[in-house]
Amino acid sequence: MNSNWRTVEAWRDMNVCLTTPSNEACKMFDATLTQYVTWQELDSVGGIEGSLDKMLRADSDFVMGHVMKNGLDLIGTGRTTRLDPEFKADFDRMVELSDKQTGLSASEKNHVKALQLFADGHMALAANIWEDILIDHPLDMLALKFAHDSYFYLGQSNQIRDSIARVLKHYQPSNPFYGYHFGMYSFGLEETNLYDQAEKMARKGLEINPGDAWSTHTICHVMEMMGRQDEGISFLDKTVKDWEPRGLLACHNFWHWALYYIEKGEYQAALDILDTQVKVRASKSGALLDIVDSSSLLFRLQMEGVNIGDRWEDVFELCRPHLDDHILVFNDIHFLLGCLGAGKADATKYFINSFEEFVRDGAGCQHDVAGGVGQTLCQAFVSYSAGDFASVVDLLYPIRYQIISIGGSHAQNLFNLLLIQAAIKSSRPRHHCLARTLLAERKALKENAPMTDRLIAHAMAVHAD
Repeated sequence: MNSNWRTVEAWRDMNVCLTTPSNEACKMFDATLTQYVTWQELDSVGGIEGSLDKMLRADSDFVMGHVMKNGLDLIGTGRTTRLDPEFKADFDRMVELSDKQTGLSASEKNHVKALQLFADGHMALAANIWEDILIDHPLDMLALKFAHDSYFYLGQSNQIRDSIARVLKHYQPSNPFYGYHFGMYSFGLEETNLYDQAEKMARKGLEINPGDAWSTHTICHVMEMMGRQDEGISFLDKTVKDWEPRGLLACHNFWHWALYYIEKGEYQAALDILDTQVKVRASKSGALLDIVDSSSLLFRLQMEGVNIGDRWEDVFELCRPHLDDHILVFNDIHFLLGCLGAGKADATKYFINSFEEFVRDGAGCQHDVAGGVGQTLCQAFVSYSAGDFASVVDLLYPIRYQIISIGGSHAQNLFNLLLIQAAIKSSRPRHHCLARTLLAERKALKENAPMTDRLIAHAMAVHAD
């Protein structure tokens, strides 16, 4: 891992604008960016919080330092200026510094403008500005990462891929981020169904950096989408010593490991990963991705008929502080699952009311998604929880190809499984026919799919008449 952090001059030589007189501030900017790109906390600088603190103590007026700090909070989707006065004060300080300082470059001012748009819910517009920065400054990794993550939240697979492709040629082996671009590019290839190319690119990334958790993550996706469950389990088992230390993504890679076991019907193995890794890490980190993964795993297991005991209680406690967030509809749906799974009727009602208020009064792209597919998805999960399976089918089937607008990846999309399960359980014969066609579709896309085989057998048994 690089620890020869870059100075003011080194950043200038890369044509990346950091206006500060402090080499220490620039070095800690580099240390923070490196941890963000490599998905790990470095003890040598006190983790991300430590390097951020050192950076702003070195220069409290460092605009790009404030961009880094506030941007990471926004991209993490755990804080919003709408509900967090302390965060809003930090944000306003950044904007004020940008407005008052002389000598700031256009790219630095654009970084601030992009964050303002993102904070107001306009993620796509923010990504456009980061892309504009990259035209003139292709080595601006912060702009690249912020755009990359925004496209993930928007469910824009082509952009995830192409934003990296446009700058690949600018990164040479001497650049400390060189190998990590292959992992980022590989994920875009996977999300656009180019599985062979994605795996090749991810393995190239791992050859350069064996601990590249994002390249590992791509291979998890490739093996999930291609029905290579046994290979996926073996791959993660053999490489766990490399990617587990990358704690910012380790929980999610364990989540993928559990998915393989759920597909295979080995539920106890999936529960063991949930109990010893995913829930533990989510409770410790409080990271939204980890919380979402906990909720997702429990709901998938529950749909499979697994007795999950009181595990929803802990997940609900992780979701409870975020019921008013409405930063990402994708997150919101998983918070609702926490309420429903734990049987918290009051919390469910509170969330639904809060979500509907956001639909009425909110703004930005997530507001648009919430008023479109978001409300329908909420209604579908509430109906499923109440045993009204026919309503679930009626709600989900017409929007099934629009659900990607809530973001996330193809592997994270549990909504097709919900639709299939509801169609099997529905009282309407027409829905039983639909279940069989949806299962045929799933089998065609992933031939080695033990879950599909189990569901086909179940559907035939319960609909034998």
